[in-house]
Amino acid sequence: MLVRRLLALPVALVLALAPAAACSRADPVPLDAPTTGAAGSATEPAPRVLAVSVDGLRPDVVERLGAEGTPVLHRLLAEGAGTLNARTARERTETLPGHTTEVTGRRVDAGRGGHGVTWNEHRGGTTVQRAAGGPVRSVLSEVRRSGGGSALFVGKQKLSLLRRSWPRAVDRFVLASDPRRVVARARRDLARHERAFTFVHLASPDTAGHDHGFGSAAYRDAVREADRLVGRLVARVESTPRLASSVRVVLTSDHGGTGTRHDDARLLVNHTVPFVVWGPGVSADALY
Repeated sequence: MLVRRLLALPVALVLALAPAAACSRADPVPLDAPTTGAAGSATEPAPRVLAVSVDGLRPDVVERLGAEGTPVLHRLLAEGAGTLNARTARERTETLPGHTTEVTGRRVDAGRGGHGVTWNEHRGGTTVQRAAGGPVRSVLSEVRRSGGGSALFVGKQKLSLLRRSWPRAVDRFVLASDPRRVVARARRDLARHERAFTFVHLASPDTAGHDHGFGSAAYRDAVREADRLVGRLVARVESTPRLASSVRVVLTSDHGGTGTRHDDARLLVNHTVPFVVWGPGVSADALY
């Protein structure tokens, strides 16, 4: 298996979205309307990214469930470029530090060039920039700089930190505790808007892990449900020609877990995560 760090995630997304200035920031567009170049001829649609973060997803459980238990994840791995042996930031293997690393590409420790988000609870009013002690760029700000729009669909209030930190870069923010509602809102937004970057956070595996244990029957059921929800997002992409030709899916997680916790960064199981990229033009060696 390839070993890749999530610190490369924002860089990969920015490169994929570099030509996205043609994307509207908010206006609905016909689903199959072609984009046109200077001469008015039809061109390829601007690339878009659908990033899915499955909170607390242990890759070894995905492997044990196999293609029967997690058919969508296994399909993405088989058809795209991915690994079940990637690493998240290991300084703090928790939800808020991990997701801040996902969108910034920075380590956690502010004193060593990190983003400085060392807490894991909701703190209204603070920002990543305050935590870092200076400016911090993210995939959100880079998409904004290229002229594209972004939307965040999350299942935990603490992730509102991302919207507060880059408010001009986030066109839509949806918070819902039910992951099925998170996915339903994201599916509608994908179909109605030409956003360059859509971020979807699925919280249920982490919730089940804390309540019943990471690796328990309830946790495995939550992973199966997350797989089905990812399948609904993929189905929306595949059933809409314009999305099918332009959307790349990036799927990963913020941390793993053992027992009912995941805060011991010394344990490999807590900072080993899946990482997969799938979509048009993505080959199996794309992670290189």
